[in-house]
Amino acid sequence: MIPRHDPHLKAFASDNYAGVHPEILQAIATANGGHQIAYGEDAYTEALQDVFRRHFGEQAQAWPVFNGTAANVVSLRAMTRPWEAVICAETAHINTDEGGAPEVTAGIKLLPVATPDGKLTPELVDRQAWGFGDVHRAQPRVVSVSNTTELGTLYTPGELAALCAHAHERGLLVHLDGSRLTNAAAALDVPMRALTTDAGVDVLSFGGTKIGLLYGEAVVVLNPEAASGVDYIRKTFMQLSSKMRFVSAQFEALLAGDLWLRNARQANAMGRRLADAVRDIPGVVLPRPVEANAVFAVLPPDVTERLQKRFRFYTWNEATGEVRWMCAFDTTEADVDAFAAAVAEEMAASPRTQAG
Repeated sequence: MIPRHDPHLKAFASDNYAGVHPEILQAIATANGGHQIAYGEDAYTEALQDVFRRHFGEQAQAWPVFNGTAANVVSLRAMTRPWEAVICAETAHINTDEGGAPEVTAGIKLLPVATPDGKLTPELVDRQAWGFGDVHRAQPRVVSVSNTTELGTLYTPGELAALCAHAHERGLLVHLDGSRLTNAAAALDVPMRALTTDAGVDVLSFGGTKIGLLYGEAVVVLNPEAASGVDYIRKTFMQLSSKMRFVSAQFEALLAGDLWLRNARQANAMGRRLADAVRDIPGVVLPRPVEANAVFAVLPPDVTERLQKRFRFYTWNEATGEVRWMCAFDTTEADVDAFAAAVAEEMAASPRTQAG
């Protein structure tokens, strides 16, 4: 087959743009021989449960699904009843980037809260944790957080523990969108369990695609009393893979050793390198801390327009000119240096920079 793209071209739009890690491809090939029972009754999915338990504790149970939207929606549907609602940050992926999936497919009311940095606190949760017993208000039931957040910030184990304790005191459950949990754990140099099970998180959406998988995420129930019917919800939400062994084999390759950590450390290191490379370019403003693999910058519109013709990335806020650059597990120092040089060139050519 003839390649239909330049395999050497890298982008800074999303860690989803990256290809598949070679060790993951090898795991898929290894699982490919012969026949295995379909719909999750295979040897790879059975072994996967032990892999997840080593990371998240003996009570953890994982259900592989196809994508992150499904992991979040299946998790939240299993945690709520039809009249219950989910408190989340206004910037949360479930609120801004799921195409309304929680509401449309699961009928879940979201109760968003404005935050300065994408992180909820006990005080911010209380802005929506009210109206209990009021038949006219959707009943708050779940607090959903992301780590890393959509603004690239991190919850520490202590912050999560305080948030979970407060939520539980209020009779609320806690869901964690962990599409980039590996990046958070690597950045903080803690086990993933410290940011989930040990902190009191009840249900986790674990991300695989952004950290090297071909496809696949997982619903991981950490507290068996917090969710029910996951088997049936996964099926009715069209997320039961017939050839599940190929999803599970990927997760085993990612988690059985240190591949997840190596990949996350590389992505995070390139995020820091990129921030360091552009920070002193005249006219470039970094409005947010760089804590993992996301870099936010404010550029003149003309610079963004020209730069996007050379490297793909997304505009985060049209009104302010803020853009987002993401580094992936396969981003190299040479990739970062080439992009930073392009940023410097385009900034130098900008009339706004010259006028300044």
